[in-house]
Formats: sequence, C-alpha cells, structure tokens
Amino acid sequence: MKAIVQDEYGSADVLRFEDVEAPVAGKGEVLLRVGAASAFIGDWHVMTGTPYAIRLVSGLRSPKQRVLGQDVAGTVEGVGDGVTAFRVGDEVFGVGVGTFAEYATARPDRLAPKPTNLSFEEAATVPTTGMTALQGLRKVGKVRSGQTVLVIGAAGGVGSFAVQIAKAFGARVTGVSSTSKVDLVRSIGADDVIDYTREEIADGTRRYDVIFDTAGNREVSYLRGALTPKGTLVLAGGEGAGRWLGMGRVLRARAMSPFVGQKMTNFLERPNAEDLLVLKDLIEAGKVTPVIGARYPLSDVPIAMRELGTGHGRGKVVITV
Repeated sequence: MKAIVQDEYGSADVLRFEDVEAPVAGKGEVLLRVGAASAFIGDWHVMTGTPYAIRLVSGLRSPKQRVLGQDVAGTVEGVGDGVTAFRVGDEVFGVGVGTFAEYATARPDRLAPKPTNLSFEEAATVPTTGMTALQGLRKVGKVRSGQTVLVIGAAGGVGSFAVQIAKAFGARVTGVSSTSKVDLVRSIGADDVIDYTREEIADGTRRYDVIFDTAGNREVSYLRGALTPKGTLVLAGGEGAGRWLGMGRVLRARAMSPFVGQKMTNFLERPNAEDLLVLKDLIEAGKVTPVIGARYPLSDVPIAMRELGTGHGRGKVVITV
C-alpha cells in the first residue's frame, strides 16, 4: 500500500511517500480502508519530535510508528479476534494508527459509526479536534446554557469546533481571530468576534465565564483580566516556544489557580467512542459542521504539514486517500 513514512524526527523533509506492507487487524483491532484522514498539530509534534518530552511516548531516538497520522474516516475491511462492535463494510470515523496510508488499524473503543450526513473527508476532520473541544468545554469548562464563552483561535481546527459546541450548549460565544478570518468565525455561529489585530481581549470591558484558549501565546495573568471572578480558563493549546516540556504556561496557571477565585487549568484529550457518538449526534442534528481549510492528496502530506506548522491555517487540513 501507499503510505507516508518517517524514520527520523525533523521538518516535513523527513516524510516520504512509499510502498509499505499493509497492516493486519490484530486481536482487539479493526482494519480500515482509509477514505480520508486529517492532520492536526499533534501530527506535527510527532513529526518533529518536539517538545522533546513527546519522545517518551513516540520514541527516544526515532519514531516507533513509521507511518504518520491518527484521525481517520473509512470502511471496516477486517476485524481481529474479540471485536464485536463492528463488521466488515461499516463506515466509521475515529482515531487510528498510521492513518496517512491506504489502510490503517484502530481500536474499536476509539471508533464510532460515521455521521450519515458527512462525507469521508468531512468526517475525518472531527475526531481529535472535535473531542478536544467537547472535552474541554463540557468536562473541564463545564459550560452551561446562558454562560458567556470566549474561544481564542476560533478559526482553527479545535476552535471552530469549540465555537459551535459552546453554542449548542446554549452559551453566548465570542470568537477571537485575525481580520481575514472574522467572517468565517461569524459564519459558524459566534455571537461576537474580536479581531485581535485591532482589539485587546482583556480590555477591562468584557468578562467571560469560560475562556477556551487554543492559541497558547498569551500569558495566564493577562487572560485572567477577561475572566469573571469565578470564571474558568481552559488551556487547550500548546505554547509557541519551548523545545523541552512546552509546559511553562500550564505550570504557571496551575500554580496560580489555588490562590485566586478563578479556575485555570489544562487537560489532555482522551479519545473514546462515547464522545465520538456525542459529536455524531451534534453533527447529524445540524448543530456542528466541520470547517475544511485545505485538501491535499496523500502524496502531498509534506506540503500539508508545512502549512500546519505555520499555525495560521483555518479549519482542518484534510488528506484524501
């Protein structure tokens, strides 16, 4: 099969489009014929091996997994021993292993039936970024109807889902973006939009019950100024600097939180079928629609990863297979 492989960490130049042996479904696994995949910032971190702490999981000297990619939508091609949730021919979406390829494997507890109103390309954009937005808003931010929510990075992959999910929960949502993306943020349902090139987020005139920050480039002490006295700051993005841990802002937020009335914390997205089913229901109800910023064929994944690394994209980057 054709796949995108890497044998060392580095820039997109380490990626190669090659013929490799197709995977097989082991015990408790599902084999997928990939309809589409999508790229997110986590793939870029795995490719570069930064921050270095990620190598404790992905491999110290070189990547353990040669084929890149996690998010996927496709058709079940085979099932391993012990799998009863899916059958050959089922259309699914979720998180797999080595999805920048024609075939990939996945655990059934990280898959769900594909939303009936989405194509494979659209469905492939949902898993990681959609679950990050859902878990951050529902489990960490505990967003309720009538609250005010600020989404920083509202035009990006996670942010575009967060705006729509917060609206579905009944919140009044303000999105933060650059000038060129203001119309996009409005089109996905934001009640208000702040153009950060022209306005300050924490200008002292507006305060929010929940701030969901996917951008990672503003200090916690600054963002506190835009929170209500009992508000919650959810850090969903990484940091622009830091090749080692990349956790300085998170550590400062956690250290400060016990001494102020506001809650400030981060979280790690955990892929699971239950949250995928919640997203499926929201999508089929017309409350959430994926935003696709760019499409690339499998052979052009290196170009897609270079775009992802700029941090200035809109919506999700789809990989067509």
